[in-house]
Amino acid sequence: MQFSSRAQRIEPFYVMEVAKAAQELARSVAATRDPMIFLNIGEPDFTAPPLVLEAAERALRAGQTQYTNALGLEALREAISGWYAQRFGVDVPARRIVVTAGASAALQLACLALIDRGDEILMPDPSYPCNRHFVSAAEGTAVLIPTTAEERFQLSADKVQAAWGAKTRGVLLASPSNPTGTSIAPDELRRIVDVVRARGGLTLIDEIYLGLSYEEQFGHTALALGEDVISINSFSKYFNMTGWRLGWMVVPDAMVPVVERMAQNLFICASTISQHAALACFAPSSIAEYERRRAEFKARRDYFIPELNRLGLSVPVMPDGAFYAWADCSAAAERLGVDGSWDFAYELMHRAHLAITPGHDFGSADTARHVRFSTANSMAQLQEAVARLQRLIG
Repeated sequence: MQFSSRAQRIEPFYVMEVAKAAQELARSVAATRDPMIFLNIGEPDFTAPPLVLEAAERALRAGQTQYTNALGLEALREAISGWYAQRFGVDVPARRIVVTAGASAALQLACLALIDRGDEILMPDPSYPCNRHFVSAAEGTAVLIPTTAEERFQLSADKVQAAWGAKTRGVLLASPSNPTGTSIAPDELRRIVDVVRARGGLTLIDEIYLGLSYEEQFGHTALALGEDVISINSFSKYFNMTGWRLGWMVVPDAMVPVVERMAQNLFICASTISQHAALACFAPSSIAEYERRRAEFKARRDYFIPELNRLGLSVPVMPDGAFYAWADCSAAAERLGVDGSWDFAYELMHRAHLAITPGHDFGSADTARHVRFSTANSMAQLQEAVARLQRLIG
């Protein structure tokens, strides 16, 4: 068969390739004293709380399973608008909110609506691989700009300005970021938006981990910086609804009918049952449970990062959000007699039955010496992981 050049430009998602290898090994060691511990996938170990499950069940029993408007249930768009006002003190009218089949669909719609063939989108290196592939699928080019620990592994206004060229269309940011768990400092984000705006460009920002911010100085939405900022969000991370495939995007008024037309053709609508269930996410008792879980994620971070540093798996920037640790494994790899994060990850998988993610997926700027640990697992599992690391490299 002959496949499109577009399809051939999309690289494998190596996070999932490593996960498949870990799952296969896990079956053979499940009955041993050291079954596999999974610290590789960015998926909360929590699932939807009771009110959300009950809302889904009611929707099923009531037959609320038919198509919704392509923009999403009006009640859900209003609820999301209310959440922005309550949580972030930002007025985001429901008319600018588009409910999507996960943040992935939101990014696809945004890229297809805004990027033409040959357009360049500036992104930080490291960054989440699928984001650059959405750009590529829209026939644009993701331009990865190396970042440093001093920059919190995020783009700066100076770097955006220096990299801007004749083909540059805009920037695609993430705050907090996957794989680093770091956010863009608010003043720096404002400067980036100003640089992009002055050039008539677009600012796309992935805020799917924003609800899981742990430091007050960083937990602010970029939507406060103007109506031309396009924000992508999701019910997967803070709201613990990964497999429900539900997200949303906030876009300028002029973009709403364009996205609606595209969504009608590409998706029809997001899952109706998931939308009805998500209404219960904003109930006071649900928010209280999500906040309890956010505190648990923070406690895991506060335990695990110092332990990694103690073991020589240096985390150069303390994550301020999400549930990741971006660790320099070069010293630990040398102790094990392997070279680079890919071999180090497989060495941990086979010798310690510990699944982590090598840096390969996330770019090329020093990613060969970094691995990503996910702390979206129980404290007991994190403690056991530390014990195994101690035995192997301590």
